[in-house]
Formats: sequence, structure tokens, C-alpha cells
Amino acid sequence: MEKNQAQVLGDNDIYEINPDVKKYSLLDAGFVEGRNDHFKLQRPISGTSPYDARYLLKITISEGFSHLKMAITDKSGLHNLNIYKGKDTKSEIDDYKFMMNFLQEKNIVIKK
Repeated sequence: MEKNQAQVLGDNDIYEINPDVKKYSLLDAGFVEGRNDHFKLQRPISGTSPYDARYLLKITISEGFSHLKMAITDKSGLHNLNIYKGKDTKSEIDDYKFMMNFLQEKNIVIKK
């Protein structure tokens, strides 16, 4: 997998940074600009309520839009998890897929 591609643990889909992505597209989609011009998105993944989320989707795009990192973690954000192995995670998987479709519509990522 190339540096501009990423996938979350357990998912078969690989996502790549759209070559036409712009800084303001990222900001409009909820990314926050951090140090060294890295853009980070952190969204709760919950099938019912974002206030009671068990998982977090974390996406980082590096300076120059050359590196993409994606992970689904626990609530603390420290442990990388595979939601595809868990029991009763269909609603969380649907929420994750919805978020990735949103990022595709905003021309931020491309599904490979």
C-alpha cells in the first residue's frame, strides 16, 4: 500500500487521498489543522447516538497531502480496534461507511 493510501483494521476497502483535494475542502468537512500543516479528523462512531459512542474514527492527512492514516479506536483513542470482528457492531460499521461516503462526496478520498 502506498503512503497516500490507508484502510482501517478489518475493512476490505482501501482509500486514497484525492489528488484534487484542497485545504478548504478538508476544513469544510470537519478536519482540524494541526502542527506542521497536518489535518486531523476525529469523529465518534455510534449507530445510535454520537454522545454514547464506543469507537472513534481518526483520519490524518499530512502536509502536502502525501500521507493518509486511518484508524478506528476505542473511546480513549489509544487502542486500534477491528469493529468487523465485534458482536453487534453492524450499526457502527454502517456509521463508518456513511462517514467514508461523505468524505468521498466532498472529494477528499477515493475508494480503490
